[in-house]
Amino acid sequence: MKLVTYEVRKQNRLGVVDGENVVSVRGAIELLTRHAIPAALGEDAEFKTAAEAVLSSAPAPRDMIALLDRGVEWREALGKITSSLANAFASGDVPKGLLTPLASARLRAPISRPNKITCIGLNYADHAREQGGEPPSSPIYFLKSVNTICGPGDSITLPPNSTQVDYEAEFAVVIGKGGKGIPEDRAYEHVAGYMILHDVSARDMQFGDKQWFRGKSGDTFAPTGPWIATADEVPDPHNLRISLTLNGVTMQDSNTANLIFKVPYLISYLSQSLTWETGDVISTGTPPGVGVFRNPQVFLKSGDTVSITVERLGTLTNSVAGQS
Repeated sequence: MKLVTYEVRKQNRLGVVDGENVVSVRGAIELLTRHAIPAALGEDAEFKTAAEAVLSSAPAPRDMIALLDRGVEWREALGKITSSLANAFASGDVPKGLLTPLASARLRAPISRPNKITCIGLNYADHAREQGGEPPSSPIYFLKSVNTICGPGDSITLPPNSTQVDYEAEFAVVIGKGGKGIPEDRAYEHVAGYMILHDVSARDMQFGDKQWFRGKSGDTFAPTGPWIATADEVPDPHNLRISLTLNGVTMQDSNTANLIFKVPYLISYLSQSLTWETGDVISTGTPPGVGVFRNPQVFLKSGDTVSITVERLGTLTNSVAGQS
């Protein structure tokens, strides 16, 4: 299942991608509440069971964190409901607001304000070596501020006090169940799904400050999306091709198989001292090919277009704009 946040009349809505459509979560729950469903669905035992599960936590969740907080069983029931409704109304009179063509949907960042955006540095050995270092012996964690979040199609805004803004394609984990002291062999129980995150970085700030927070936390420095692919959609998160193009030219091309520290270890390691919360984002690091270590160096400039593609997760595209 692919979970999205999309904009309708300047308000964010939650949706589930079904084929070429986005199914409104609120619209689906309202149909169930009013019993305004096709008769055939009302007689379907599996649909009725799913409907009861979904309605047990009505009304509709207000945002993606609230949706994730309802748990995996609720999400699975929601997926059954939205898929069945999309099929039932495929050739009939669609209730207003239930379906939006994916091609015209205004997708936003799946999680608009995660509590934590936790990133991993130097988690690809060849990325560590391209800057003259050795792979770390333990994970290097840092935080990006929530003001960095933006969504598909949004512009990455270049700050006026940096001339070295760089791109970094990353595969991100979304926490679905909070916890602390999580054993590594149970870490996947806490994963809701995965999405793309672009870890935009002002290198002159990052290296000049001798620590990474300011250089990583400019406004719009974390485009995310286009959706959260739930964990069942990604059987092996460590076998996904990840690539980035800048104005159509491939700059990064690797595979998550090359991650030094794997997803379960990253979740477990930090949870020994920190409590994960629903909706937290863990961005697992970038592969080699970033602009600062190229010869000549390549930095983002106004008018550029950057696209990140991760297998099974889709493509996230953003333009680059100067400071307004």
